[in-house]
Amino acid sequence: MKNRQLASFSVSPLGLGCMNLSHAYGAPVSFAQAERVLLTALDQGVTFFDTAALYGFGANETLVGQVLKPHRHKFTLASKCGMQGVTQSDGSTVRVIDGRPETLKKTCEDALRRLQTDVIDLYYLHRWDKRVPIEDSVGALSDLVRQGKIQTIGLSEVSAVTLRKAHAVHPIAALQTEYSLWTRNPEIAVLQACRDLGVAFVAFSPVARGFLCGPIDIANLDAKDIRRSMPRFAPEHYAANMRLWPAYQALAQEAGCSPSQLALAWLLHQGEDIIPIPGTTSLAHLQDDLAAVDVALEPALMAKLEALINHRTIQGDRYNAQANSEVDTEVFA
Repeated sequence: MKNRQLASFSVSPLGLGCMNLSHAYGAPVSFAQAERVLLTALDQGVTFFDTAALYGFGANETLVGQVLKPHRHKFTLASKCGMQGVTQSDGSTVRVIDGRPETLKKTCEDALRRLQTDVIDLYYLHRWDKRVPIEDSVGALSDLVRQGKIQTIGLSEVSAVTLRKAHAVHPIAALQTEYSLWTRNPEIAVLQACRDLGVAFVAFSPVARGFLCGPIDIANLDAKDIRRSMPRFAPEHYAANMRLWPAYQALAQEAGCSPSQLALAWLLHQGEDIIPIPGTTSLAHLQDDLAAVDVALEPALMAKLEALINHRTIQGDRYNAQANSEVDTEVFA
């Protein structure tokens, strides 16, 4: 499968979301394991790596910088600002959304240092701070473009309306939002807005936070696993959602691929402007994911797949009430 276009960058059809290596799904893996995953991805042709100030409260950017600095010319680097860890008086670190221009500029300086690079190719506003006009936050990022510290601007988890407001201030190169068979919210409006404006769409959590890879033992998830707070993984909802699994597995067999490959291939077939960024800590899963670019899906199978798993057949919201209040994405009635 040929490369995909993201502003002036030609990137691999599948990128790598680096968050899993440091954040959100339990204890971080060892440096050696993280290094193996990153370098194997690069060796296998991945040319788009995605990190953020939030992930590991800076640890993930540090990791990516340390491992990939010698290969910086081989890939497009994306990171994010506007949501990061802040150290409290008692020494603990809490997550804070802060889109003030001065904060975004400081976060960028810190990111450049951690990533050991002179410029970040794509810099996202990780969350829109609703206390700050989107025009002000994007204006600050446009200053960073003019200063040569970032090359392009992205947005994460925003609506079509917010995207258009931001794009009027400075061209937006990419919009990143959760998109998979079980999270179809982008199809309401923002995906079309991206196409109207020529904005690349980056799909995170493309295998539904592992649900489309295989059964998950939710009772034994790590205490800090982000899925513990997600309604879809609550026991009653998860049990209902798992009833779809046998039919989904059968469709993967019909397509001649693994379940995770089927999920990624479905996204890749949605349009050449869509770039999924699966994440993993496992070399075996990485190899499996990357092979999805070779999976061809017939229209009849696509139709069966979309009828099986969609916003009507899945139970539970994707986020809890707190997380939902922090995003600006459209939701189904």
